[in-house]
Amino acid sequence: MGNLRAIGFSAFFAILLASSASAQQAQTRQGFWIGGGLGYGSLGCDGCDRVGAPSGYFKLGGTLRQNILLGVETNGWTKSELGNRLTMGNVSGAVYWYPMTNGMFVKAGAGYSVLDSGIASTSGFGLLGGVGYDVRVGRNLSITPVANWFRGSFDGGSANVLQIGLGVTSH
Repeated sequence: MGNLRAIGFSAFFAILLASSASAQQAQTRQGFWIGGGLGYGSLGCDGCDRVGAPSGYFKLGGTLRQNILLGVETNGWTKSELGNRLTMGNVSGAVYWYPMTNGMFVKAGAGYSVLDSGIASTSGFGLLGGVGYDVRVGRNLSITPVANWFRGSFDGGSANVLQIGLGVTSH
């Protein structure tokens, strides 16, 4: 849990610094964009305790309007324990909405999710939600702290991951 706090505090301070960075670089979004990042995730499922491990995401898409982006995002979480690797992944079509002129965004999506225990695998409907902030460090480049949540519904249950991470986005 200490790692989750450290990552959370780091993301919080990056957002606090965003106001000075955004004053230096204009928040423009146009055309193709791509991004990805790493962080910490906490997996919970029906009938199990939450466990933490490394996680990551990758996203790409196009700009519909200055404040609305459409794309595809994949999120993953993995942990090796007792010789088995537990993995959860999600691929979603996603909408990214920037409600203000700064870099803050909210995202939502739906798609396909997979849970693999190393012994058996199941798949089903997936959901994605999250918030983040593009901290401009260049004309088309941002450092992006994010908090994501992704969930999969499977035969006999569901699982979800709360993910805190830091990424890079090119607009």
